[in-house]
This record gives sequence, structure tokens and C-alpha cells, in this order.
Amino acid sequence: MQDGADSYQAAFHRRWGHLRRARVRALAWLLDSPDLLDAAAPHWQGRIASTGPVTPEVERWLRDLDFDPARLDAALGPRVYRRLGLYAEKLMAFYFQEQGRLVAHGLQIRANRNDTVGEFDFLLENGPDALEHIEFATKFYLLQGEAGQEFDALVGPNLADSLGAKMRKIFGRQLELGTHPAAQPLLPRPVTSARALVKGWLFYPAGSWPAMSGITAGHCRGFWCALGELDSLGADAFLVLPKLQWLAPFRAAQAAWLLNRAQLHAELEAQFETNPSPVLVAVVRETPGLVEEIERGFIVPNDWRERAEARSAQDDMRNIVW
Repeated sequence: MQDGADSYQAAFHRRWGHLRRARVRALAWLLDSPDLLDAAAPHWQGRIASTGPVTPEVERWLRDLDFDPARLDAALGPRVYRRLGLYAEKLMAFYFQEQGRLVAHGLQIRANRNDTVGEFDFLLENGPDALEHIEFATKFYLLQGEAGQEFDALVGPNLADSLGAKMRKIFGRQLELGTHPAAQPLLPRPVTSARALVKGWLFYPAGSWPAMSGITAGHCRGFWCALGELDSLGADAFLVLPKLQWLAPFRAAQAAWLLNRAQLHAELEAQFETNPSPVLVAVVRETPGLVEEIERGFIVPNDWRERAEARSAQDDMRNIVW
């Protein structure tokens, strides 16, 4: 586990501790967190977008939004969001709209009624005669195997994808959407730039923080461990994070669902009997009137490593076949 004083969480709390509303804190994280991918790395061929540093003007805008979130609440609407990716997209769409840059969000392209070619996450102003296509993703991956296996070794908690597979899809298909014939009648101006904006957290076996080419050195990161390894963490105050609170580090005046290590073990042991999905938890510090995340990590079922290795072997076989 990281030294709490030097963690990303500590830095976030120092800068954004005045923000009280979860939606505004999530938006602040999307704008201010390190981009997951190093835009300068040759591997990405100059096709990685960056949010860049938060300006004083945007910082004031976030502070005012926290005081009066009516515009943000109206943009998100009354729906209850189930998908974290859609929630993050809506927050970014609101930001781009407020900045006067948004031309379209979620524009679907169809070759015909039954054939969807793809979807533009964001089309942004790029000068008077051009558009920029931003493909946006917020991802959470666990390092399984060796860092030398590059991005295929970073796998989703439910083993449904990997960073390598995600980026191959983005580069091979989604960033090419602006050149597709079916897109041309729907574009008010030509797409002259297409880049991927990727935010997220990476999780490593406890105590391991390998450097990886193509990944931003200061990216948001945490640990992962099997349920049977929980005692090795040394912490004794945890929160199970609901999915819509996976973005920004947790901070609240109170949290009724605080668990000690024994309670967390018992709860997850029961849950894993029927649902093998890994669980994201925050290690927290509790002081009078404040519960604050100091670290985070995925707790996985004890057989997760074996299932991850089996999935990796299947993927290797598919690659051989293809």
C-alpha cells in the first residue's frame, strides 16, 4: 500500500476538499486526474488527448457549481445511472457544453437501419472549418501477470476486457469513424483530428508498482488482493464503494456503512458465494465529522487469479487462430 501522505488521494483532498457534492467532485476528478495514458509515448502515435491542467477559471467554475449545482443536475436529469461509463460521459458532455466546445455527443452512425457502424462520443469545435472527435473511456484495470506483457496484462475486474483489447478497438475502429462514408452526411464539418481521452485507475498486487511504458507515471493507482490475503493489508477501516463513487476519492461527513476488517471479510465471503465479481473498497481515515479515503483497492475471490490465467490462455489461443 502507498504512503498515505504521498498518495493521489491526499493530493486530491488537499486541492478539492472544499467540494461537497459527489457529482461535482466526480467532475473535478475527470478534469484534474492524471490521464491514464502517456500522450507523449511513441506507442500511441500522437492520438491520445489530454484534459490538461485545470485553469483558475475552471477551478472557480467548479466551486460555483458546487455552491449551485442546478445546471449540472438538469443536464444529468432524473434518471438513476447504472453504468459508470455513461455517468462519466454525461459529466464530460456537460463540461464541454459549458465551455462552448460541444457540437455533438453520442452521435450514432448507421450504414442502414439494422447496421450501426459506430458512435462519436464527442464532436468538439476545432476551428471554423473542422471538428475534433474525442473517444472517451473511463477504465479500471488490474495487473495480472507480468508488466512486460504490456497492456493485455491489465484486465478488467470481471475479466471481460483488457487495456490492450480496449485500445486496439479504439485505434482500429472507433477513431476511424470520421472517415466512414456513412458519417459524412451527418457531419456539419470535416473531422480533422481524432484522439482518445482515457481516464481511470490501475490496480496492482499489493506492494508492486511497476513502471509501464505508455502509462502516465503519476496515474491513479491502487492495490488488489485475494480475499484470503485481506489480513496482509494492515488497515481496519473500509468502505465498499458503490460504482458511481469509483471516480473521485471518497470524502464525506459520515458513512454509515463503515466496516472493520473482520466485517469486510465476512461480508465479501458471503457475497462471493453467489457473485464472483471483485469489489472495490476504500481504506478510510475516520475523524470527528469526516470520513476520508486514503487508499483503494479491489478485493477479488480466492480463485480469481486462476480464472484470469485461464482467460489469458483462451485469448492467446484466439490470437493464434486469427
